[in-house]
Amino acid sequence: MRHTKSPCPVSGKCGSCQYLHLSYQEQLKAKQNTLSALLKGLCPLRGMIGMDNPYHYRNKVHAVFGCDRRGKPVSGIYEANSHRIVPVESCLIEDEKADEIIGTVRRLLPSFKIRNYDEDTGYGLLRHVLVKRGFSTGEIMVVLVTASPVFPSKNNFVKALLKEHPDITTIIQNINGRGTSMVLGEKEHTLYGPGYIEDVLCSCTFRISSKSFYQVNPVQTEILYGKALEMAGLTGKETVIDAYCGIGTIGIIASKKAKEVIGIELNPDAVRDAVQNARRNSVNNIRFYCNDAGRFMTEMARRKGKADVVIMDPPRTGSTKAFMDSIAALEPERVIYISCGPDTLARDLRYMKTLGYHAREGWGVDLFPWTGSIETVCLLSK
Repeated sequence: MRHTKSPCPVSGKCGSCQYLHLSYQEQLKAKQNTLSALLKGLCPLRGMIGMDNPYHYRNKVHAVFGCDRRGKPVSGIYEANSHRIVPVESCLIEDEKADEIIGTVRRLLPSFKIRNYDEDTGYGLLRHVLVKRGFSTGEIMVVLVTASPVFPSKNNFVKALLKEHPDITTIIQNINGRGTSMVLGEKEHTLYGPGYIEDVLCSCTFRISSKSFYQVNPVQTEILYGKALEMAGLTGKETVIDAYCGIGTIGIIASKKAKEVIGIELNPDAVRDAVQNARRNSVNNIRFYCNDAGRFMTEMARRKGKADVVIMDPPRTGSTKAFMDSIAALEPERVIYISCGPDTLARDLRYMKTLGYHAREGWGVDLFPWTGSIETVCLLSK
């Protein structure tokens, strides 16, 4: 069944949900067809795994606070390919509680004489609000991104926000005084609570800070990681490398079935979180290194080090030839490639083929229903 009228009032301007004109089953089919066409002759695709309830799945919600052309305060998202703010009250894919909190912040601002930041004039205080929610724990983090460290009546503002939403577990002020499109600045202060939240994924507990990357759809992430580890075929004897490891999610989950895991990540904040997460889950057979993954593996191969499985989860731009060359130098038996960009996945699988690694099977996992994004996990072996 096709939707004749979009169920979202701002879909024409927002541009985030490209599949709202289709039913969910038609959408899954369309994504599978796109993936099959891109991977034809490179990797047999076994299917596209969808969600039982494909709505309100995003546990991380970001709202821009600013002014419209008439200087009137607004909050929402940037219109596709622009810096014009589309006002948003609620969203089909965002966590409903997060949308409520953002609405409350917007409503409270005038009574505290807090002005939204105006990109054109550089005046105003509040630039963004970021809400993260633990899917399993229900813990909620609110990040108020301000243009200046001076936040008048901040204690009273926090009290007023908590009165309306007592289930908020931590509130952070992040200071971003730069004229960039980056949401978060370097400095931040915890205004309430511990300054982080925790969530449970695949029976492991993870600490999530304001800046740490954590998959936005935990329900589908469990399926994705489960599929990845099933393909890895771990028996408890393997050395596993978790490249681009972030806060250590998949590496810590894999550690239960591996002999040892090595996590490599360039972002020092993420590495700190990963070390805390390993300790939190009493995992002793994982080590984290703040390094470039390709450089680390090349050096490991030069020292005659061995790894049986490499799990790679690169950004949307895909991997690099240097990184894939380092895999070939290390000669693992299996490579698990988790991709959020089908075009770059196809490109990288072609290159891996020249290095003697062939894709044996792939699965699409719908992590981002209603949007054009497609997540894939592939098994490669020599």
